[in-house]
Amino acid sequence: MRIATAETWYETTPLEDGVTHIHEPFIKAFYRCNIWHVRGRDRDLLVDSGMGVVSLKEQVTLVSERACLAVASHTHFDHIGCHHEFAERLVHRDEAALMAEPTRGNTLADPYVTDEIFTRLPPAPYSSPDYAVTAAQATRELDDGDLIDLGDRHFEVIHTPGHSPGEIMLWEAESGILFSGDTVYDGPLIDDTYHSDVPAYVESMARIVDLPVRVVHGGHFPSFDGTRYRELIRAYLEEKGA
Repeated sequence: MRIATAETWYETTPLEDGVTHIHEPFIKAFYRCNIWHVRGRDRDLLVDSGMGVVSLKEQVTLVSERACLAVASHTHFDHIGCHHEFAERLVHRDEAALMAEPTRGNTLADPYVTDEIFTRLPPAPYSSPDYAVTAAQATRELDDGDLIDLGDRHFEVIHTPGHSPGEIMLWEAESGILFSGDTVYDGPLIDDTYHSDVPAYVESMARIVDLPVRVVHGGHFPSFDGTRYRELIRAYLEEKGA
């Protein structure tokens, strides 16, 4: 398999509303985390940070230009790989210990991280059997209802356990933007990991279905609108007999 260079590992796409999409194009779609950057007046916001196989701060100037709050939607390997690079690291309190002491097992690197998840391998010294998330102590532990303040923009933390215990979404009521992590995205939702909880997932979905979202930026796959958001949630609830 061909090996990528560090300089080509990330791609960035500016969107509306001061949001930039960052992703790792050589990771296959199912395993590829969406990284979201939001420009604020006083500080910026980063939602998730990818696998960490190439330095995000070194290769994407956007995330290192200003003070940036690195928020983890949850602590699976594909979402927190570069969190250690940021001075301010935010995660729900139910997964703070996982981010501080990550293992291949508790981040799901085992069994998912193999050469087969890539279309090009990361540059040396990367090795799939040796891959591990770098520990990152939280500088702020989040709870449901907390606000993340960028100065001119404010995102509410919505705790949505189910996929994982500390899964969160970030909701900006003024703009109708939702960063939904792995709670809901336009693809196969995962509720069978070692710390998933289907009854909690159903409860979370029922709680959020009527949120008046305009656009949803999920943890995987393309963004979508509020109509699709409600369709996806109702389909999950119907599948679970709820």
